[in-house]
Amino acid sequence: MGPGTRYTLEVFPRIPRRLARLGELASNLWYSWDRPTRAIFAKLHPSLWDAVGHSPKAMLKRIDEQRLLDAAADPAFHDSLTRVLAAFDAYHAEPPFRESAGGFRPDDLVAYFCAEFGVHESLPTYSGGLGILAGDHCKAASDFQLPFVGVGLLYRQGYFTQTVDADGRQRAEYTDADFDDLPIEPLSKDGAELRIEVPFPARKIAVKVWQARIGHVRLLFLDTDIPENSERDRHITHRLYGGDRTTRVEQELILGVGGVRALAAAGLRPTAWHINEGHAAFLILERVHEAMAAGMNADAALEAVAASTVFTTHTPVPAGHDQFSEAVVAPYLKSCFGDTNFFALGRPPGGGDFNMTALAIRGSRFHNGVSRIHGGVSARLLKDFWPQVPPEENPVGYVTNGVHVNTFLAPEWIDVLERFLGVGWMHRLGYPGIWEKIRDIPDHIFWSVRQDIKARMLHMVRHRVAVQHARNHGSESHLERLLRFADPAKPNVLTIGFGRRFATYKRATLLFNNLDLLRRILNDPERPALFLFAGKAHPADEPGQELIRTIVHIARQEEFEGKILFIEGYDLHIARRLVSGVDVWLNNPVYPLEASGTSGMKAGMNGVINLSILDGWWGEGYDGENGWAIKPASPELDPHRRDHEEARTLYEILLHQVVPLYYRRTNGGGASSFSPEWIRMAKRSMASLLPLYDASRMLGEYVSNFYLPASRQGHRYAEGGFEGARAVAAWKSRVRAAWPGVQARRLDPPRARIAFGESIPVEVAVKLNGLAPQDVCVELLLSREPQEDPPVRHSHELLPAEALPGGEHKYMLELKPGLSGRLDYRIRLYPRQELLTHPLELGLMIWV
Repeated sequence: MGPGTRYTLEVFPRIPRRLARLGELASNLWYSWDRPTRAIFAKLHPSLWDAVGHSPKAMLKRIDEQRLLDAAADPAFHDSLTRVLAAFDAYHAEPPFRESAGGFRPDDLVAYFCAEFGVHESLPTYSGGLGILAGDHCKAASDFQLPFVGVGLLYRQGYFTQTVDADGRQRAEYTDADFDDLPIEPLSKDGAELRIEVPFPARKIAVKVWQARIGHVRLLFLDTDIPENSERDRHITHRLYGGDRTTRVEQELILGVGGVRALAAAGLRPTAWHINEGHAAFLILERVHEAMAAGMNADAALEAVAASTVFTTHTPVPAGHDQFSEAVVAPYLKSCFGDTNFFALGRPPGGGDFNMTALAIRGSRFHNGVSRIHGGVSARLLKDFWPQVPPEENPVGYVTNGVHVNTFLAPEWIDVLERFLGVGWMHRLGYPGIWEKIRDIPDHIFWSVRQDIKARMLHMVRHRVAVQHARNHGSESHLERLLRFADPAKPNVLTIGFGRRFATYKRATLLFNNLDLLRRILNDPERPALFLFAGKAHPADEPGQELIRTIVHIARQEEFEGKILFIEGYDLHIARRLVSGVDVWLNNPVYPLEASGTSGMKAGMNGVINLSILDGWWGEGYDGENGWAIKPASPELDPHRRDHEEARTLYEILLHQVVPLYYRRTNGGGASSFSPEWIRMAKRSMASLLPLYDASRMLGEYVSNFYLPASRQGHRYAEGGFEGARAVAAWKSRVRAAWPGVQARRLDPPRARIAFGESIPVEVAVKLNGLAPQDVCVELLLSREPQEDPPVRHSHELLPAEALPGGEHKYMLELKPGLSGRLDYRIRLYPRQELLTHPLELGLMIWV
């Protein structure tokens, strides 16, 4: 470049009239799950499509105008565009969910808050599984035509771009996004861009509101990088999960407080509020503060807010919950909410710093983990919020995660499934028997599809590894040795994939626990195997980065060269390729630290076979025939011994089951041969997992168990000037004051034996300490001994009978067991009120 000042000028091409709706397609993230739409843009300029990160909007700004003119004159391109637009218009013409019987009211709306959203690689506002799940949640809401709006933060720097040098050192590269290139637009009201303010200590933060369209639903983004703010405050939303603790609390205040204000300013009035992980829990305080400003006391305001709030936790360990010292958070609480003392709402039951999970629990009445195992872990982890209630009965439930099928099902399957399952199979995912038709797909067709998907994945692998190798100054001959088993022309080598965040508990290096056994697996010339690893470690997570270095160092050893590859730059695009293209998907976290995990669901629905620890979703997805399971070692073992035991199981499964099954081929073992037993298991994987772990099933559970009840409970509490919220708050206050003085004793002498069909009287005297008899439920729980697994307990209520001297009240039951044998029964009492969302939400209980 010559001397002088360098100026830049961006010249936008003019889009021909015949292609005018390309702009509409580029502005709706419907393209993130509609492959024909993405193919339209890729056809215009394949290399530019890759260069702009698969962003249709950026592509239309940078493409040469002549290419657009050529496309407009191309009948084949126009036909493809016409078909895409017809599908786009048909999708957006579908009737809304709220018209279905028993659905939402016309004015109901679900607001879904999350710190990250992973919709597509062209919108880099995600780092990992939490964001991908949030993106799939939005896509499923669009498919449902649910009244739904998402709320998140717009980061100038999304999660980093990863490169890995020749020594395995991860390099984190952050790039500022040009918001004009993203599929977003400023949200306007009355002709002006929408701004809201959030008060911070000694200043007010201006926040610009953007919106993205994801099919039918909207996703609002909040942005502080605007001229009205100081240079420091412009950086609040600069980087996803960036900065110190002060920046983190500021981001979460913008998300929670700013999100509530942005919805109000946009004229949106949610009736159900979903906090997806604790980052957004400040929305509770903002809504409570609003209610108090309208004349409610703090307790009633909290009840009114909590009744319509859903909280989903994804964290299985206490250290994973965001917390802030009083010195950090108190000035911000004062600036936002004045002298209202909200700190206590965020203090854990045992005391300590302000905890976002504590705030989320106290400010919601619907709580869930994200798998059956994780629901139980969370119930135990959070048990102190309901101190007298057994953890298995407290209000923490679960909804197992799901994945958006249209996003992650490889397109090669579409025609095959329509042929054998019938046109419109996607709308019949839950129909009984439909997935048994997968067995009818001829083995050779099933195998051919799998090989085509695998070949496409291997093309991607070769390209990524070649770029990395060249940047690290590797030779061409060395590259050929590295890629000898990653050959798209011969995709018949057993390929095992591992792709996810490189946190230590996910144990990416468990495979290398015993290199002698690994050599037996990888150095069999008749049965070769290829391991593909991909994933990022947080830049501050040195142990996670060390895992990457370990993999790269072992992969460089001569005996493992070309048999273990690490693919840098893990993102949604690579993830889609890997989960659909490998033969086996490996997952070996430390039990029970995998809250759910969704990558294995994506793999299974593509005919990939899972090999995983029985944790997270696999604990309920594994049926004994659809993959392989590693049973967790005893929790009594130390970590070293546990890893050794579980790695040994992994090697045994690989050596004695996975490798032999894959290579048990017919037709002489040629390139076109396959193992019928392998195909049988792959079909079982697909048929058993696809209908159960689709995001529409997940969203359906949220709608029926959380969104509809939360909307209805919110309406119920709000009626008559929030009469219900005020009544519940006053009743809870009275119960909490009286409960320490409540006592119970058995009146009748317990009988040890009766004949089947006989009954026994059960009488309990309760000292109510000023409570009314109807304020307390006295319950007998009857079960068979020894306990069934899971235990089945039959509930029988003792009814109020009469007042007794000394301030006691008698409760009676004539117990006639419907069971015979040795029975066990216990008697307990707890507060009861018809307006409660969960019968045990106070956490108070006495056992007789």
